[in-house]
Amino acid sequence: KMAAAAGAAAAAAGLWSEGNRCGQNGDFARALKSVNKILQINKDDVTALQCKVVCLIQNGNFKEALGVINTHTKVLTSDVIAFEKAYCEYRLNRIESALKTIQSASQQTDKLKELYGQVLYRLERYDDCLAAYRDLIRNSQDEYEEERKTNLSAVVAAQSTWEKVVPEDLGLREATYELCYNSACALIGQGKLNEAMKKLQKAEELCRQSLSEDSDVTEEDIEAELAIIHGQMAYIMQLQGRTEDALQLYNQIIKLKPTDVGLLAVIANNIITINKDQNVFDSKKKVKLTNAEGVEHKLSKKQLQAIEFNKALLAMYTNQADQCRKLSASLQSQSPEHLLPVLIQAAQLCREKQHAKAVGLLQDFADQHPANAAEIKLTMAQLKIAQGSVTKACMILRSIEELQHKPGMVSALVTMYSHEEDIDSAIEVFTQAIQWYQQYQASQTRGANPKSPVHLSLIREAANFKLKHGRKKEAISDLEELWKQNPKDVHTLAQLISAYSLVDPEKAKVLSKHLPSSDTMSLKVDVDALENSHGATYVRKKAGKLTGDNQQKEQGQGEVKKKKKKKKGKLPKNYDPKVTPDPERWLPMRERSYYRGRKKGKKKDQVGKGTQGSTTTGSSELDASRTASSPPTSPRPGSGAAVSATSNVIPPRHQKPAGAPATKKKQQQKKKKGAKGGW
Repeated sequence: KMAAAAGAAAAAAGLWSEGNRCGQNGDFARALKSVNKILQINKDDVTALQCKVVCLIQNGNFKEALGVINTHTKVLTSDVIAFEKAYCEYRLNRIESALKTIQSASQQTDKLKELYGQVLYRLERYDDCLAAYRDLIRNSQDEYEEERKTNLSAVVAAQSTWEKVVPEDLGLREATYELCYNSACALIGQGKLNEAMKKLQKAEELCRQSLSEDSDVTEEDIEAELAIIHGQMAYIMQLQGRTEDALQLYNQIIKLKPTDVGLLAVIANNIITINKDQNVFDSKKKVKLTNAEGVEHKLSKKQLQAIEFNKALLAMYTNQADQCRKLSASLQSQSPEHLLPVLIQAAQLCREKQHAKAVGLLQDFADQHPANAAEIKLTMAQLKIAQGSVTKACMILRSIEELQHKPGMVSALVTMYSHEEDIDSAIEVFTQAIQWYQQYQASQTRGANPKSPVHLSLIREAANFKLKHGRKKEAISDLEELWKQNPKDVHTLAQLISAYSLVDPEKAKVLSKHLPSSDTMSLKVDVDALENSHGATYVRKKAGKLTGDNQQKEQGQGEVKKKKKKKKGKLPKNYDPKVTPDPERWLPMRERSYYRGRKKGKKKDQVGKGTQGSTTTGSSELDASRTASSPPTSPRPGSGAAVSATSNVIPPRHQKPAGAPATKKKQQQKKKKGAKGGW
């Protein structure tokens, strides 16, 4: 027995030595075989079980490693194997379980703290994650400091992008392309697109420099690493409205076939947003990339939600009504307070011409979620306007209490009521808005009640509107308020006097005394300089020097107006003053008493008569078939002379009879002479 025990111990020692050597060389598959042989000797060896779990993790067998941990819970307690268990759960995307495992560990080692930061980032608990990484950077000094700073900058970028938090300056030196990339993402979240593009260009340069130093890295490898940077560049272009450039860059990245399914899903989604309701076949191809396995673990919740929204919209654009309703209903169940699902459902109903049902759906949502009612009611008003129900649209808009006093809302309501010729309602909108500002400013200034620029602008618009529609009596109070605020405003005073002139003339006379005198209103204008300026439509001629009688005459007849000379009318060229003009010259020729009609010539009447292709018997000289070389033929019954069938013969309508040009010229001359009639 002692010899057998000694042999087993020697064999185990050899296996440990071999396993250690394989582990140091990175050959964990062979190391695992040695560990399994050791466990055959002693199945409850804690060290061997730990080594087995590590070998399985190194080989990527996380599920099997977790199985080993769970089957040996008595031996592998949480204190012994907490990090390995939490890491396996993290890699298997069991993030909540990994968090519980870390929190249940009795001792928080540095490895657990590092993993804790990663878990918090995946759970999108960015504030806690930021605190965890700050603590790690403060209390750690090793070769992984650069990686921790990179993770810290990634957390700041996520806060800026998804939570719209203005990031603080962490003082990180952007020496690597990862740090530059994360800084660019933070700038995009703040809307600083031009600065972000410069950061991305710097990140691209740093990436090329760092990768080109390795001789084993090919150009394809560099382009694959740059894909995520180029994708962010294309996103900035899309935000700037350069959709063609963005689309070109997106397609270049897709052609590289990157292994990152998250990157491909984001790019495909962005292409779909560019296509909108156009190029739907390309969009249907791209949407497959968003359904790849593992995408849900690579993207944030808001990214996944945006992709689902776009899938629903694409289903609507491709007339897949049932699919659209199914996707939007699923989204609404996941986020009941979100606006987009109900808006997509309403849009689908409108495409099906069910406007009343769409308005009812929006109204139900507004009743259930008062916090989001404003945007929903704006959509309802738009639908009512599209149906031609402007008055109902106004009622919906006026029910949005938080927007009633806004200048834009007041302007829209007044315009719509004016279109419907409901002036009383428009004036009521002005009155309510002015009263709201009076009450608000009184509460803010403890009764001092100064007028804000917006308040005064509303009063001005209300007064102008009332004056425009003949409500001068109602405009008096507004004009008095404006004049009280600015007594030097002559324009307002003039409007006030005009309004009082119809209501209280005596009051108008009293107010007119406040108008400036004509002397103070005279403008010092150089008339000559104004007339000679560029663009003047009238230039006064400089008067010559007047001497003697002309000067006296000019002074004595200064008030006499100069008579304009009448221009003589134009006379016809053949006008003869000795001949009395024809009294009927203004009448058309056919209506004159001496008109006898046109003279009918024999030849003129006969040419061109009959059916096309034939002539009358009286125009035999026009027949090409009656030549000296051809004998006369007998005419067919009921027709003129037959036309020869030779190809050179021109039909009678196209022939030019002898002497035709001269006759034509004479006729034209006669027409020209006749056209000048009248005298």
